[in-house]
Amino acid sequence: MKSELYVYPASALVNTHFAVVICPGGSYSHMFGIKREGYDVAEWLSNQGINAFVLRYRVGGEGYHHPAMIQDLQRALQIIRNSAASYDIDIDRVGTLGFSAGGHLSVMAGAFNAKNYLAPLGVAVSCRLSPDFVAAIYPVVSMQDSIAHIRSRYNLLTWRSTEQDKKDLSMELQIPSNMPPTFLCACKDDPKVDYRNSVCLDKALTMRGIPHKFILYETGGHGFGINGRLTPVAVKWKIEFINWIKSIYFAK
Repeated sequence: MKSELYVYPASALVNTHFAVVICPGGSYSHMFGIKREGYDVAEWLSNQGINAFVLRYRVGGEGYHHPAMIQDLQRALQIIRNSAASYDIDIDRVGTLGFSAGGHLSVMAGAFNAKNYLAPLGVAVSCRLSPDFVAAIYPVVSMQDSIAHIRSRYNLLTWRSTEQDKKDLSMELQIPSNMPPTFLCACKDDPKVDYRNSVCLDKALTMRGIPHKFILYETGGHGFGINGRLTPVAVKWKIEFINWIKSIYFAK
């Protein structure tokens, strides 16, 4: 299956000139949660004045592995910046928001901001391929054996992955000094992705002096998106995220 980008433009009356690429989760295996972690989130963001783009990226269940996913995300960032005038978007206010495995992808786009993954595909690039800010909700972060989400690692790297591969795609080990501002949220009772993934990333961001916000809830679970019926945390994090976005907006 080809990757696809779904557009949810903000109304001109409320447009903040921000854009966000949303990366749903699914263990890098599937896109079954694209409504909850994609379309629903995009509708909410567009109502907040943020132009939203849902990325259906290629996944392991369809026979694709690294670097297909980051290629798709960089291509989405390129398309949005090249089309910025059509949606009244500021090309310096284009970020990523990922959930679970999509959170890993979102962070990867920020951490590997100096690498052009589209070059091997022969895609001509005339704009930045990195996000201006990054958000990751209950994210997969590490590929290390102690806390890795094994299914995500398998679909990203396959069973042939080496220790070097695991290190290279453990985001807590790859944070550069120019990592974009980062928003991070996780729950201690997450039954699928060990919350220590987020703790490790928070520590790495702190060590690098990267502006970021980390919210760790005691309860909330996993996979809730912005659905308040599943957990009150869904309502809390999205308010925190919007406030964080506004702090970036008013700082510029």
